[in-house]
Amino acid sequence: MLTATVNADSYAGFLKDGRDFIDDGSLRRALAAPAPGAARVREILARSLEVSEALSTDEAAALLAVEDPALLEELFEAARAVKRKVYDNRVVTFAPLYASNFCVNNCLYCGFRTGNAGAVRRKLSMAEIKAEAAVLAGEIGHKRIVFVTGEHPATGADYIAEAMREIYAVKVKTRRGFGQIRRVNVNAAPMSVEDLKLLKEAGIGTYQVFQETYDRELYSKLHKGDTPKTDFRWRLYAMHRAFKAGIDDVALGALFGLGNWKFEVLGLAAHARELETRFGIGPHTISFPRLEAACGTDLPAQSLKNVSDADFKKLVAVLRLAVPYAGMIVTARERPEIIREVIGMCTQRDANTRIGIGAYAERYGEQEAERQQFLLGDTRSLGEVIGELAGLGHITSFCTSGYRCGRTGDHIMKLLKSGHESRFCKLNAVLTFREWLDDFASDETRARGEALINRELKEIRERSAHFPPETVKMLEAYYARIGGGERDLCF
Repeated sequence: MLTATVNADSYAGFLKDGRDFIDDGSLRRALAAPAPGAARVREILARSLEVSEALSTDEAAALLAVEDPALLEELFEAARAVKRKVYDNRVVTFAPLYASNFCVNNCLYCGFRTGNAGAVRRKLSMAEIKAEAAVLAGEIGHKRIVFVTGEHPATGADYIAEAMREIYAVKVKTRRGFGQIRRVNVNAAPMSVEDLKLLKEAGIGTYQVFQETYDRELYSKLHKGDTPKTDFRWRLYAMHRAFKAGIDDVALGALFGLGNWKFEVLGLAAHARELETRFGIGPHTISFPRLEAACGTDLPAQSLKNVSDADFKKLVAVLRLAVPYAGMIVTARERPEIIREVIGMCTQRDANTRIGIGAYAERYGEQEAERQQFLLGDTRSLGEVIGELAGLGHITSFCTSGYRCGRTGDHIMKLLKSGHESRFCKLNAVLTFREWLDDFASDETRARGEALINRELKEIRERSAHFPPETVKMLEAYYARIGGGERDLCF
C-alpha cells in the first residue's frame, strides 16, 4: 500500500515566505465583508466582460454576496454574455472512461475509498480499454474522453500512458466515415514531474486534478490516515509540477458540498490567478461537481444540503465571471433540469456517461453503485443531449483541432482573452457537428442538427468582419468534403 510521502522539494520553490497562495484568512475576510451596492456590482460585471484577467478575491466575493433577484439576473446574463464572447454558442461534449477503482486513499465521501468493503474492485486490461474506446468512438460518436483511475500502484503513469496510446490507435468504421478518439484528457492522482513527462510524451490532452476542498482544516478531516492524499500541498501544487513537465493544459475543480461553497469558489479563483501570475497560463477548464450518493458512505447525502440548486446556479455564474477565459464544465452528476439552467454559462458537458468499470463495452443497464464512484443525475444518450442542445440554440462541437494546431498554453490564452478563439470555435463546431450528424445521428436528431447548422452557416456568411470571404470559401469546401466522407478537417 502506498503511504503519504511528504516531498517538500516538490513545492518548496513555489511557496512565498513558507506560505501557500491559498490564504484562508483573506478568503474568509472577503466573504465576511459587507454586501456591495448595485453600482459596485455592475462595475465588476463590466470588468469581467472585458475577459482580460481573473477577478480579484474581493471582486469575486462581492458577486457571491448578491441576493437581489434583479441584480442576480444581471449577473447571470453577464455570465452568459462572457461565455458567448469567448466561446460563441458551442458546447463541447465528452465522456469519462473509468479504467480502475482500486485506490489507496480513504476519502470519506468516495465510493472508491480503500475502506469501502462493498466496492467491487476491478482494473481494465489494455484489451478492455480498447473495447471501451471502440464503443465510445464507433457507436456513440465521442471524439474526446477523460481517462479516470483511482490512486494505486497498479494504475500509475506507465499504465495511463500505455492506455492513452491504445485509445489513440482505435479507429472504427462508421456510416459515412470513421470514429476515433482525438483527445485523451486524464483525471488522475497528483504526480511527480518525471511521471507527468511520460503522460506528455504519450499525448495527454488536459491534466485534471481537483483539490476537492481548499479548506485545510476540512481537508484534513476528510482525508485521514497515512495515504498520499493526506498531504494538502502535494495536491495543491500538482498543476505547478504539470507546467514544469511541459503540460500546458491543466484543469481545476472542487467538490461542492463538502463545506462552504463560497469559500471553494474563492479558492478556485485564487488558484487560477496563481497559475496565470506564475506561468502566464490560467486553467484550461474549471469543474464544479456536487457531491452525489456513493456506495459505502452516507457523507454525500448529508452534505447535499450544503449547496442548493439556486446556490449551484450562482456559483457557476460567479466562476464564469471570475475566470472569464476558462472553459466551464458541468457534469452528468447534475439532473437534466439543472444542466439546462446553467448550460448557457458553460462550455463543456459529458453525455452518454457511464462510470462503472467496463460499463460501455459490457453495456451496463441501470447504475450499479458498488461499481461506481458515485451515482449520476443524467444518463441520457449523446443523441438526446445533442437534440436538446440544438433546440436551445447550442451547437455541439467535437473539435480537438486547437490542441493539435498548437493553440494551447499561452497561445490559447491570448486568443481567448482577445475573443478571437470564438471564431475557430464556431467554424470547427460546424464541421465536427456535420461529421457526427452524418455518422451517428437518428433521423430526428439529424433534422434538428441540420436546421441549426443552416442557421450557423447563414450567420458566418453575414459576419464578414469576423469571417472574411476566403475563410467562408474554405469552410464551404471543407463542409462539402466532409459530406463526401472525409474526416478531421479543421481550422
